[in-house]
Amino acid sequence: MTFMNTSNAQIDFSMETPYISYPVLSQIKFIKHGFSTRLGGVSEGIYSTMNLGNDSILQKDDPAKIEENYRRIAGSIGVDVENMVISKQVHKTNIRVVTKEDCGMGLFRPRDFDEIDGLITNEPNITLVTKYADCVPLYFVDVKNQAIGLTHSGWRGTVAEIGRITVEELCKNYHSEQGDIIAVIGPSICKDCFEISDDVASEFEKAFPDAYETAILTKKGSTGKYLCDLWEANRQVLLKAGLSSENIHVSEVCTCCNDDILFSHRKTGGQRGSLAAFLSIVG
Repeated sequence: MTFMNTSNAQIDFSMETPYISYPVLSQIKFIKHGFSTRLGGVSEGIYSTMNLGNDSILQKDDPAKIEENYRRIAGSIGVDVENMVISKQVHKTNIRVVTKEDCGMGLFRPRDFDEIDGLITNEPNITLVTKYADCVPLYFVDVKNQAIGLTHSGWRGTVAEIGRITVEELCKNYHSEQGDIIAVIGPSICKDCFEISDDVASEFEKAFPDAYETAILTKKGSTGKYLCDLWEANRQVLLKAGLSSENIHVSEVCTCCNDDILFSHRKTGGQRGSLAAFLSIVG
């Protein structure tokens, strides 16, 4: 195991189905949260063992095993698997307001929504679920009004500022104020592992005019390649959204560096399972 517990992210490997938690969120008594690993499930082969989705055309895992994996991780985190609502991610910036009527969608019954990369709610006993294998999970908790959000931010979502849009939706729907929102940037690919070409770098240059000064982008000599820091880019997006720096916490866990316990699309060329982020208000 290469993962080491830090002040921002921890795993209890003694659990039958371990998951990553964030101390800053563990201190908030009205929520439960977690981020899955690839350990403690029943899937096999490239999906071994805690695969939580057939999200790409390359993924062909047994749906019954995926369902069992959800039951196991739900039991470990302490949430009701029947009340999960799973996003339908397409790398856009649409945010869905989730209610009790949505419970089970994406797992036990079909979704009545599509193209949703972010979920928000203020209702208890609903577990928001978004899925990953290198992209950035963004957790949001309004500690005053007891509202939450969970957002999938790939590079496209990052340059489109989906984190800012999520904050705006929390404010619009639940009267949240930026000063009351705690955010966590969860496990995802780190700058050293995320090499991009000129076309993607140009999108970051447009979205972040100071991308080189803030080290969001670093040129790799004359290769025509760049290293991209999605963690810093999302932190900048959240600062732009009005969150205070001390309320933005970066897990600093790389999915690609820790591919023995986390799935990484980049590391495996797409031959992998899916991780998931979980966030719920306690009833």
